[in-house]
Amino acid sequence: MKLATWNVNDVVKRLPLLLEWLDEAKPDVVALQETKATDAEFPRAAIEAAGYGALVAGSRPWNGVALLARGAEPVEIRRALPGDAADTQRRYLEAAVAGVIVSSIYLPNGNPQPGPKFAYKLAWFERLLAHAALLMSSGHPVVLAGDFNVVPTDADIYSPASWLDNALLQTEPRDAFARLLAQGWVDTIRVRHPAERLYTFWDYRRNRWQRDAGLRIDHLLASPAMAERLRDAGVDRELRGKQGASDHAPAWATFDVARRRGAPPRSRIEVRPPERLH
Repeated sequence: MKLATWNVNDVVKRLPLLLEWLDEAKPDVVALQETKATDAEFPRAAIEAAGYGALVAGSRPWNGVALLARGAEPVEIRRALPGDAADTQRRYLEAAVAGVIVSSIYLPNGNPQPGPKFAYKLAWFERLLAHAALLMSSGHPVVLAGDFNVVPTDADIYSPASWLDNALLQTEPRDAFARLLAQGWVDTIRVRHPAERLYTFWDYRRNRWQRDAGLRIDHLLASPAMAERLRDAGVDRELRGKQGASDHAPAWATFDVARRRGAPPRSRIEVRPPERLH
């Protein structure tokens, strides 16, 4: 099973690139972020024609997440991160695909900091930590995939000095990410590439793509039940260099999990989320 995450930065605008990548890379599950489209605007017909079922939590003009599954329909578990009923931003989507629970996560950016946006980022991260702990305790195979908007360490950025005031590098979100890993989640890309500088985001400004001045902020975190099946992980960085590209490139990981073919009825899905996750 190949799982991928991509902050597509406007799914309608990037649709040709998305379809091209789906055809070439053939991921089994894709977590999309920053779709910038309502549920009605999401290009479901084109994606279904490419062989993917889609679950969407859309939003304009920002945010929006989706989960795609090749030859299957993702089975919805939840469309929002628990912990704040007043939070209406579309940043979290969770579903079961072929017995694996997958989340599409678009963690708040938090800039400018300090300020209310940074406070929202930290509060959202605490909610994610609480929910991730429940997912971990369930024992299910789970992958938390998405744009976490945090650079975990200085090894994940071309130059920390250039971003010292940015919310992505502050101590609090870095500590929160470390606490997430301390729950038992495995950073699949870092495990497979312990010393290599792999980036997933290159800002449009200051020729950062041309200079390879990148950051690693898109992550696939695997529960122990998935991590023991990890085969490989990487970044399809060449997409960032294409005309009209997103400022992010897809990150992916492959696992020794059999991919079920076809789209079975919901009643035939064998693995359901445990009741305590509802």
